[in-house]
Amino acid sequence: MEKPLAEAAGLGWQGKHSNLVSRDHGSWLFLGAIYTTLDLATSAPGRDRCGSCSACQVACPTQAFPAPYRLDARRCISYLTIEHDGPIPHELRRGIGNRVYGCDDCLAVCPWNKFAETAHAHRAFLPRAELVAPSLTDLLALDDAGFRQVFAGSPIKRIGRGRMVRNAAIAAGNSGDVGFRPMLERLSKDETPMVADAASWALDELTP
Repeated sequence: MEKPLAEAAGLGWQGKHSNLVSRDHGSWLFLGAIYTTLDLATSAPGRDRCGSCSACQVACPTQAFPAPYRLDARRCISYLTIEHDGPIPHELRRGIGNRVYGCDDCLAVCPWNKFAETAHAHRAFLPRAELVAPSLTDLLALDDAGFRQVFAGSPIKRIGRGRMVRNAAIAAGNSGDVGFRPMLERLSKDETPMVADAASWALDELTP
């Protein structure tokens, strides 16, 4: 509910990608709420300024927007790679590309981002250097202990080793790099069914 509340508070408007957009901060926002009994002055609600722009709709790799302002989470890469616990539908796997944790393409292309003020970025939200561009080889090699060690203190840890390696296997399948085949063959026998399924699919994708 933070998004409609933020719009009502005048912080911005819910854009065609269904997330809040701010004239000052673009689409890159972290919303929070304060509950209080103080008698505060009422703000004017935000006004939709998306106009005829459809950049976020066009950018979505899996066509997760059936219409402007509507998101089909079942097709959203952020949902599929983070929240969805199980095999990812086959028809969406190629669209995932090399994304292993989230997507945000619809946010990144928003034209309002060019007005964003980045000088006030909170250090707590900055990525750790070793997690900025991890190699697929390292991710595919993770066992439970290794996953917990690498992602300790990171919100990524909550998805667990299974989802991360599943995502990495799909990314490997989309890479066109047959050098991943030995690791994928091992993972095709993984004790976690969604990992084994993703690895088997990736092997088929990398078969000449």
